[in-house]
Amino acid sequence: MNKPIALTLLIFLLAACSAVPTLTDSKAIMNTPIATRTDIPTPDQVEVWLTLGDASKKLSQEPSLTFVPAPTPDSPVIKIDSETRYQQFEGAGASLTESSAFLIMSILDSHTRDILMHNLFTRKGQGIGLSYLRQPMGASDFALSDYTYDDQPSGHSDPDLSDFSIDRDRKYVIPALRMALELNPQLHIMGSPWSPPAWMKKNAQLHGSELLPEYYQAFADYHVKFVQAYASEEIHIDAITIQNEPNYATSGYPSMFMPASAQQTFVRDYLGPAFKKAGLETRILIFDHNWDIVDYPIEVLSDPAAAAYVDGVAFHCYGGDVSAQAQFHERFPQVGIWFTECSGGQWAQGFGSNLSWMTRNLVIDNYRYWGKSTILWNLALDENAGPQNGGCNNCRGVVTINQNNGEITYNEEFYILGHVTKFVDPGAYRIDSGPSDYRLPRQVAFLNPDGSLVLIVQADSPVDFTVTWQGKTFSYQLPSAGVATFKWNITH
Repeated sequence: MNKPIALTLLIFLLAACSAVPTLTDSKAIMNTPIATRTDIPTPDQVEVWLTLGDASKKLSQEPSLTFVPAPTPDSPVIKIDSETRYQQFEGAGASLTESSAFLIMSILDSHTRDILMHNLFTRKGQGIGLSYLRQPMGASDFALSDYTYDDQPSGHSDPDLSDFSIDRDRKYVIPALRMALELNPQLHIMGSPWSPPAWMKKNAQLHGSELLPEYYQAFADYHVKFVQAYASEEIHIDAITIQNEPNYATSGYPSMFMPASAQQTFVRDYLGPAFKKAGLETRILIFDHNWDIVDYPIEVLSDPAAAAYVDGVAFHCYGGDVSAQAQFHERFPQVGIWFTECSGGQWAQGFGSNLSWMTRNLVIDNYRYWGKSTILWNLALDENAGPQNGGCNNCRGVVTINQNNGEITYNEEFYILGHVTKFVDPGAYRIDSGPSDYRLPRQVAFLNPDGSLVLIVQADSPVDFTVTWQGKTFSYQLPSAGVATFKWNITH
């Protein structure tokens, strides 16, 4: 990832960090746990879960509200229309990089690991129920060292991929994935390569450069073999992106430049046919880069023959604005939009400002602008923002695992994701919640497959508002720098 350059976008948007809960002993108990639901909702009851910018409340369950027959509202109105449906929600989560998997599987004792994984992948008690993971295919800038699934000695090649192997992933990554899947069998998993094997590239190195045309087919087959190899481990790969950040190649870590014209050719003539021939149902996503270069995926899809193989486009947050997703949707409304990467870091240490910016851009506006997922960068990093493999040296994971004492810090990203994943189920539809209004908090609403409704709101200043649905209302005052999730049943 081009973090040293691109992350400056976020510096002025995010600001200095208050304490977050830590696991400070062998019992691994959070200092400020999420409240476990104690009440049983009755008809017309609305659950309320709140996080505040001063960190005094972190996904805390508040007293339930009650729908009442609609009076004339005295405050601005959010009107929920569950009959008007838009895109489906795929899931939210982070990337289980090799660095993250190493910390979880090697540094933590089994008791602490169990508690952490339950908190990440279930909704029980303190759990937030993450529902999507993005997996680097080989090394990224957060791995223990450089590697791919078919490394060869200098001067050698393997176009038939006879030496292809995922053995390296069997040490940390696959065991962590299996544990996550045991806790959440509905978990979606995406694969993304940072670089093909060095012998496929013009510079014969993992860092930088481009794919040699004579190895387009081999790189397509490489994607196929990855999906098949993980399937043999009973891990289903739901989607792949062709190349992580294809518009940025660096000498600092595994990466590759792949211009839009090359990606168009690759998906049209090689990857799409290879997936079809292999009978794979894994979805193909293009681009996987920043909002500010939306012309790239538009160019790839300008060829109908290439577009026929494409299920979606993936965006990152390190340049541009989330509204680019709406621009893309206007051109290609039939193509799904996944949001696949953003990282917090030490350049932005304010719990409240991080909470506001990420919830506003990566949750609410992302979904209002047709996003189907929210996937952050590293699931876990250590106290030194590592282990690093040449990339960002001050990034923050969803959780921080201290290698010296095994303490776990649940960062603001944990609660931001939790406001979505604890309540919104994969397969939910975004539904109409009215237009954006300066008098209202920012908001987005969903209809779950089980018939429950979820409304997520965020505001920087205190705001009074009323929610209307099916002729009934409830009113609420959202505190300053607050995020709230409301959930109720549609069927009584």
